[in-house]
Amino acid sequence: MTRMETIYLLGFSIPQSFRFVVFYLFLMIYCVTICGNLLIITLVSYSKSLHSPMYFFLSHLSLMDILLSTDILPNMICNVLVDKTFMVFSKCLTQFYFFAIAESSECLLLTAMSWDRYLAICKPLHYTLEMTYQVCWVLVTISWMLGIFVAMVHNLTISKLVFCGPNIIDHFFCDLEPILQLSCSDTIIAQWEVMIFGVIFAVFPFAIISVSYSYIIITILKIPSITGRQKVFSTCSSHLTVVSIYYSTLVCVYVVPSTEQTRTISKLISLLYTIVTPMINPIIYSLRNKEVKKAVGKFIDNLFGLTCQ
Repeated sequence: MTRMETIYLLGFSIPQSFRFVVFYLFLMIYCVTICGNLLIITLVSYSKSLHSPMYFFLSHLSLMDILLSTDILPNMICNVLVDKTFMVFSKCLTQFYFFAIAESSECLLLTAMSWDRYLAICKPLHYTLEMTYQVCWVLVTISWMLGIFVAMVHNLTISKLVFCGPNIIDHFFCDLEPILQLSCSDTIIAQWEVMIFGVIFAVFPFAIISVSYSYIIITILKIPSITGRQKVFSTCSSHLTVVSIYYSTLVCVYVVPSTEQTRTISKLISLLYTIVTPMINPIIYSLRNKEVKKAVGKFIDNLFGLTCQ
């Protein structure tokens, strides 16, 4: 394989006077993302009231968000202060590798979470029998392993390509399409992989989620009291919010054809699922969930109690 030694990421064109503002903004977002997701993982491990399949999945969602943010944001923060960010080609492929793991695994995990909500709301009598501890671990393991598999396949395909074109990527991270644009060999196999994996990891999971929530909504509408409807819907509204934001941005970037005029818009939309979504996931699940709020309160009380002692 012939490949260039260095890659230059153009990132965003930010005026000099605003660079430090944007730098501190992204730094704050990264800190909030890491702290918020670590808090979710800690609460799920610490609080017995959160030892349920829904929160087990949520803790792994937080782990995926930490992986995604740590893979993208540190280099992007550096990119804000300079016009072009220098990156070794092998590091570029490594960044895409972990990005592919996080994104693919999260698509499958969100599907598992929707199935969990479907069983809990539509089949409550069978919930404890079907959503066991072993089943949860199997679903999470499959999500991680298939995400790793997709990343390995893409990187193996890239390793067989010849790169002799320009070494400039008009993006803020090493995504698959910008990498393929640098190749001077035939990329048809890689394009087919994108299409096949897109169906498996985006279209098919989204269809399952849509069907699950169709049944959930029908079940909720059958509840006679308004209070009962609100109580049941509150248990899945957080997940529905996350799914809506996540898949809408993915579709805009990877399904809608990109042109020169829409490339900047695609980069802005990419910010939502790579940076914003990992940050707001803990906030959405915390603000809309009474059990998480109670767990946070108990955790803080115990923490201050230990500190005072």
